[in-house]
Amino acid sequence: MLKESQISAKLALLRDELENLISFFEQNLDYNLMVYDLWNAKDILGHITFWHESFARNISHLGKGLKPKPLKGKLSEVNNLSVDTTKAVSIQDLIERLKDAQKVIEEFIFLESISTIPYKKGSREYSREEHLEIVTNHIRKHLQDLRKKYFKS
Repeated sequence: MLKESQISAKLALLRDELENLISFFEQNLDYNLMVYDLWNAKDILGHITFWHESFARNISHLGKGLKPKPLKGKLSEVNNLSVDTTKAVSIQDLIERLKDAQKVIEEFIFLESISTIPYKKGSREYSREEHLEIVTNHIRKHLQDLRKKYFKS
């Protein structure tokens, strides 16, 4: 029961970060503004959506008794792929895909039969709690960078 309450708490934090991210992208700003050297705001949304879908795919495969298919390649290559494969997708579609991935994660995150979830080939696997924490922190970091760029104080 303790583990379930830890997962619930971490899931709530993830939901909050996702809501904050989605709210940011619902403000009708110019999302072509460069945030990093090679990525604009929309690229960051595509990157986060791509990784969230990977998490959802891996946890659903595990939950269904299938072999997960974690992403392969160097982290820089996978991150480039995350942007390249989502470049032509609209912000609204990326948000819908992000929400869909979150629903899948929530469907399987409480399954005790899932002890660890792969992240990427060649990387260690993470417990359900660790995975939630990593994803939440990842989204939070990008959202901080977005806010810094758009809302300079």
